[in-house]
Amino acid sequence: MYFHKSSSLELADNSLLMRLLQLKDDGEFTLTEFIGKNIPPYAVLSHTWGLNSEEVSLKDLIDGTGKSKSGYKKIHFCGKQAANDGFQYIWVDTCCVDKSSSADLTEAINSMFRWYQDAAKCYVHLSDVSIDGSVWDKKKAFEHSRWFTRGWTLQELLAPASVDFFSLEGERLGDKSSLVQEIHKITGISVQALQGAPLSQFSVEERMSWAATRNTTRGEDAAYSMLGIFDISMPLIYGEGWKKATHRLQKKIMKSLTDGMTPAISLTYQESSLIPLSNMPVHHDTIPSLNAEASNSDTDSMSFLHADEEITWHGQIRWKPGQNKDSPYIRARDELCNASKDGDWEDVIALLERRKEVSGEIWANCWRIGISLMLNLCTANR
Repeated sequence: MYFHKSSSLELADNSLLMRLLQLKDDGEFTLTEFIGKNIPPYAVLSHTWGLNSEEVSLKDLIDGTGKSKSGYKKIHFCGKQAANDGFQYIWVDTCCVDKSSSADLTEAINSMFRWYQDAAKCYVHLSDVSIDGSVWDKKKAFEHSRWFTRGWTLQELLAPASVDFFSLEGERLGDKSSLVQEIHKITGISVQALQGAPLSQFSVEERMSWAATRNTTRGEDAAYSMLGIFDISMPLIYGEGWKKATHRLQKKIMKSLTDGMTPAISLTYQESSLIPLSNMPVHHDTIPSLNAEASNSDTDSMSFLHADEEITWHGQIRWKPGQNKDSPYIRARDELCNASKDGDWEDVIALLERRKEVSGEIWANCWRIGISLMLNLCTANR
């Protein structure tokens, strides 16, 4: 394993460091640090992690001790595939980031979406999809791959323009373009987003819903893995827990959406879920759309069309609860509303945390309501 720094780069003050691997003819990798603007074309590996003890770290590469680990096969596959496609360099999250340095890890995670976005190719290695068996078996294995359930792989799917999927054995299964309808069905992500439309065109609720049924090993990563999806940055505090990390993420999102707003802005749903008082002007074009689509069931609709009681919320918003009190979604929705009445979004966060284990569609809708309530709180408190 060889390690060196690039000496032919245009440097910039406070510029980011990126480490890239290059597969040599003898099968060995060299690691190069690039600092500055002139990063060469590179491919990235997307995968699901195994045990930490089986993944190759930066230290393993430098010490030459990584080849015996099972994770090395994925890195070698990525290097070979990149070479076949005409690229000299690759980036792999397990071994191109110094996870022993909190500063390096924070910089990498805040840069990661852009690194995937700038990659010439992204190779998705599906360790649970094998070429053995029938075409039907491969199709079902693809649809149920663990890769589609992990939090970090969301940005790895959306950020790169070119995403190729490979089986455990390295057989190409297709790409994001040819499989777009299948991926849309598996993930619920709109075809437009999968085809590269700017993510800022999609509402906060919709983007949150993409991650609603995904999991991360560490609770905080459920929030950290969404930084690039919302084009925001924030420090990492591992140990703070899911609740605090999510709270900080929500505040960052709210700040990014409400910067430059006037205090007299009220948010509204298209179908009258949150109704501004008549003397409050509504500016629908000031922020990305917050309108939510109704779910498949009328009783679980996002459109709150029925009212048996009217609640004044924070002096500005009136809430109209649904009539069907037996619906688990209606109950969750009304709990979120009541938690927000005192104008404290920490109560909303706490309730979202308690509802985290609820089934996917209900949880996704809870996310949509929670973020909207907190945006209303932020606007009302300006």
